[in-house]
Amino acid sequence: MTQTPADPAVPPADGPAPPPSLAEVTAAFERIYDPAWAASWDAVGLVCGDPAQPVRRVLFAVDPVAAVVEEALEWGADLVITHHPLLLRGVTSVAATTPKGRLVHRLIAAGTALYTAHTNADTAVPGVSDALAAAVGLTGDLDPLEPDPADPAGRRGIGRVGTLPEPVALRDFAARAAAGLPRTAGGIRVSGDPDRPVRRVAVSGGAGDSLLGRARAAGVDVFLTSDLRHHPASEFAEHGDIALIDTAHWASEWPWLADGAARLASALGGERANVETRVSEIVTDAWSLAI
Repeated sequence: MTQTPADPAVPPADGPAPPPSLAEVTAAFERIYDPAWAASWDAVGLVCGDPAQPVRRVLFAVDPVAAVVEEALEWGADLVITHHPLLLRGVTSVAATTPKGRLVHRLIAAGTALYTAHTNADTAVPGVSDALAAAVGLTGDLDPLEPDPADPAGRRGIGRVGTLPEPVALRDFAARAAAGLPRTAGGIRVSGDPDRPVRRVAVSGGAGDSLLGRARAAGVDVFLTSDLRHHPASEFAEHGDIALIDTAHWASEWPWLADGAARLASALGGERANVETRVSEIVTDAWSLAI
């Protein structure tokens, strides 16, 4: 009797499930980090990639830079999800004559998609600042530092406010933060009496000096964020009531990557989804040396 060969495109009943399409992966991710939550000036979503292509490996990173793309291609990633946008402002060309254009060409030539979740991941619950809060030792319930007015529940928003299990000296909290965050050349900077006790803490991943007023209104003992400029920080410190901790921008957002990867895997069905995730450990902070 002649047997008809099995269709290779159809997996056996007891075989592994086929990998999801890029469209399925991004849809699952957007159920967690809704693009509608992004700021009006932001650029989030799919940057390049065929929605029909299968996705077996997803690399998470903070920055869409050459070193990250190189890691993605060497690992065989089908999708790179970054926190920071590659093309935040409008462009008229992605020719390979610029660094960003070359990245787009490399990704497309390799069949690797790029997706961005930026301020929508900042405001989500849990989001970027929740991961930062956990990394520096905050416990219990967290409140948004700047609530999203579009959220009737008042849970979403930028930054988080929480408490430490018990008061500690500012110097000890700063050391705890340094230990909980990835190391960078610049380390962290502290403004305030190192011996002052702190317990109520505000954090915000990424640039946060626009939130200094919010931190004061929240009545915190210390505000931990990134990219604090001299004049706003100096004027804030003159009040003498709230300490500041300034971290590297990349370091304050990196803890979210593992959470984002885990939540995506769960949304896709865990191991049944046949998708592998990986968090890039490449330090893409802009500064490489401090003397």
